[in-house]
This record gives sequence, structure tokens and C-alpha cells, in this order.
Amino acid sequence: MVADTLTMTETPKSAEGQLAEDFQQFRSYLYLLARSHIGPRHRARLDPSDIVQQSLLDAHQKQDQFRGATDAERMAWLKQILANNLADAVRGLARAKRDIARECPLDAQVGDSFSRVEGWLAAIQSSPSQQAVRSEELLRLADSLTSLLEPQREAIVLHHLQGLPLVEVGQQLNKTPAAVAGLLHRGLKRLRELMSAGNHSSFQY
Repeated sequence: MVADTLTMTETPKSAEGQLAEDFQQFRSYLYLLARSHIGPRHRARLDPSDIVQQSLLDAHQKQDQFRGATDAERMAWLKQILANNLADAVRGLARAKRDIARECPLDAQVGDSFSRVEGWLAAIQSSPSQQAVRSEELLRLADSLTSLLEPQREAIVLHHLQGLPLVEVGQQLNKTPAAVAGLLHRGLKRLRELMSAGNHSSFQY
């Protein structure tokens, strides 16, 4: 029994070590996708970091199923794994016997929230036309965004990625609309600075 317990605890550690090498560069990008989908109703019970970690572990275990060759293809594959885990997590919160009709749109809802994130990330950068370079810039932008101070990052996520008006963002952050506007201004300014420091592309918003 003890041996079984040790095996169960040691395996994830070994997997996480390999994970850092294989998939770590995608963590911030996946976090933004997950966070953008988790609204206030589920925020207290769903941790985007946990869902991302599970998705990365799943990807590590299933990496022999990956048929692509580029970062863009790997991102799409990881995004699908994350979408499945998010939908499963939300269904789990609904408990087994909830109205199945309410579960059906979940995949579409996840896809919609992911599209908003990628649309915004693409809109605020000027990137070369090559897909590989654009994927690299999306990852770098996601890293920069997740490195912001939490109030600034949350304001950007809620307003730009979830599409909430300033008043609703203020209600969630317990701040006035004017204070939210200040967080957005400072957050985007800091994001410009971080992106400019990377020196690969220009940043505009």
C-alpha cells in the first residue's frame, strides 16, 4: 500500500520535470485562455492554474498523438486539450443530474472565449505575416500579460478578454469605474514596455 502511494506521488513530479522542457513556454498562453473563460459564477471553485497544469500533464502523457511540427500546430493541439478540460470542469460543477440541455453549449462557449482572447492578442500587436513568427509573438505577449500586477491583469482580462463594461469590472474588483480605467491605462502601458523590451516586434493599442 505504501509503495502504491509513493508511486502515485512520484510520477507527477517526474512528469512535471519533463513538462517544463516540452510545454512550459505555452503555460501563460493557456492560462489566459482558461482565465478568460472562467467567469464570476465559477471563479471561487475553478482555478485556471490547476486546469492548465492538468492540461499540460495530459499533453505530456499524450504527446505521441501529436501529429504537427510547428508551434502554431502545438498551440492548437494544447488549446483543444484545455478546452476539453474546461468543459469537463464546468460540467462537474453542475453535478451529475443537472439539465443536460444546459451542458450542450459548453464547447461552443469555450471556443467563443478562446476566440476573443486570440483576437485581442492579435489586434494589439503588429506581427509579420509568417504564422511561426505570429505564434512566437502571441506566446511572448501572453507571458508579458501574465507578469503584470494582478489588479492590472484582472482588469484587462475582465474588460478586454471577457468583454465586461467598466462598471461590471469595478463591481468584481471592488473599485470605481474611474479606478478601473486607471488600472487599464497603467496595465496597457506596462504591457507596451514589456513588449518593446523584447525587441522582436512593435506593439500597438
